[in-house]
Amino acid sequence: MPERRGTQHGTPHEGSGSYEHYLDGLPRALADVAATGRRLTREELKTRRTLGEQAAEDGHGLRALVVAHLAAARAAWPAGPGSTESTLAALAAVEQAVDAFAEGYERAQRLTVRREEAARREFIDDLLYGRSDLGRLAERAERFGLHLSRAHAVAVAEGPSAYVEGGPTARRVAAAVLARYDSRNILLTTKNGRLLCIAPGDEDEILIHFAQQAYAATDGGRVAIGRPQPGPGGVVQSYEEALAALEMAERLNLSGPVLRAADLLIYPVLTRDRQAMADLVSHTLGPLTAARGGAGPLLETLTAYFDAGCVAAEAARRLNLSVRALTYRLERIHHLTTADPADPAHRYMLQTAVIGARLLDWPNRPL
Repeated sequence: MPERRGTQHGTPHEGSGSYEHYLDGLPRALADVAATGRRLTREELKTRRTLGEQAAEDGHGLRALVVAHLAAARAAWPAGPGSTESTLAALAAVEQAVDAFAEGYERAQRLTVRREEAARREFIDDLLYGRSDLGRLAERAERFGLHLSRAHAVAVAEGPSAYVEGGPTARRVAAAVLARYDSRNILLTTKNGRLLCIAPGDEDEILIHFAQQAYAATDGGRVAIGRPQPGPGGVVQSYEEALAALEMAERLNLSGPVLRAADLLIYPVLTRDRQAMADLVSHTLGPLTAARGGAGPLLETLTAYFDAGCVAAEAARRLNLSVRALTYRLERIHHLTTADPADPAHRYMLQTAVIGARLLDWPNRPL
């Protein structure tokens, strides 16, 4: 074999001493390979994989460990002339050793990543469902950058298709948010096909930026932002408010890509006593079921009329009707219900009943 280069005494590369444990048995095996031309045994390769796993678990970098392996190989290289066959055998053994070591190292890293992902998912589930002891939850939260003694708010985005953890859309949104704001105070994740951003309650601009990015990434969709809530249980409260806002937006067909739970507080108030609301809808709008075609078209007319600020021309435009046809429908509603949509004295009752009907999904569902 060719004459050995490096230090006169054949010691490993400077700095490799701290890695001696992970090089255990390698110099002897390489010397034997060079002398006999054999390949590394199955047991020797298993040892290299095991040491690679240990090195990963101990937090060492793979690059420095590979350098240490090459330095050890150089140190163990036999001095003096040698055959081409023995040289090739030694080089093949070095390749085998480094490959097996790297395989074990990468396997340990994958296991660590899986454990971290499982721990993160378990924490997120406990955080959003409020199932864990709050004191213990606060301790675990610090590991993921959340200090639950502060108030937090949650933004929930839903798009035309479900968000997938680690999917391209979720990664793109996360990258856009984390490129601008401190990742230590933000938790981005997915839940039930929706994309979530949890941020300190006094940093509203983070949630707004998240909403903008989520809307742009899906070419549509909708984002709801819960109110800031304090304490370990505040995250789940804000999350539930955001979910409720998305549900109300769907039922009421609210416009705008970003909804704030704070702006929609009137709707939970209206539905807090469901039976009272059902009675109002039944009493006020129930007679519309006697109309030809049922209550649906007339209820749609009232919705458009109130959404247009009670301007008949604008409501007709939204419904693709003539103003005369719209006026006829309003008169028909007045006749059936005895309540005149154009009369301010009747308007509040009718509009409240219309909102209640949309929240209760009437007349599609019986009251």
